[in-house]
Amino acid sequence: MKGERRWFAVGTQPGRETVAAIHLQRQGFTCFLPMHVRTVRHAGRLSTQRGSFFPGYLFVALDLRTDRWRAVNGTVGVRHIVSAADRPVPIARGFVEKLQSTVDASGVIRLDIRRQKGDKLTLQYGPFAGMVGEWDRMEGAQRVRVLLNFLNGPVPVVVEAGSLL
Repeated sequence: MKGERRWFAVGTQPGRETVAAIHLQRQGFTCFLPMHVRTVRHAGRLSTQRGSFFPGYLFVALDLRTDRWRAVNGTVGVRHIVSAADRPVPIARGFVEKLQSTVDASGVIRLDIRRQKGDKLTLQYGPFAGMVGEWDRMEGAQRVRVLLNFLNGPVPVVVEAGSLL
């Protein structure tokens, strides 16, 4: 009986997400490594750099009944598949598919953000999940500076643009 293919998070060695994805794909695994582009200033010059949207992680689709999922942990660039009690823990249904729907042809997540300074918004996930804040500005291509009301006034917090509602 064939099982069900689900997405799982794979922890990678620092800065080796792409290497891990290549080696997993060579073994026949389906991987998803969302990327983002950011503009950085170094020595007075601006340049763009691609980086992992989730540094240190990528996603792999597995059927735990039929796939040799334990081979993932022995793959070049991989630290471990995220597990509990020695069993991989699947990602919530629809999460990876939603991310995939925002990726362009080069693998970069493109979020359509139409907000203005002062717009009210709610954070969906992360340490500030459920909190209401105000849109301040973009910080790079995929990160947003939000003002949250703490203590005596607004506190700037930078979050992934995809975490906003």
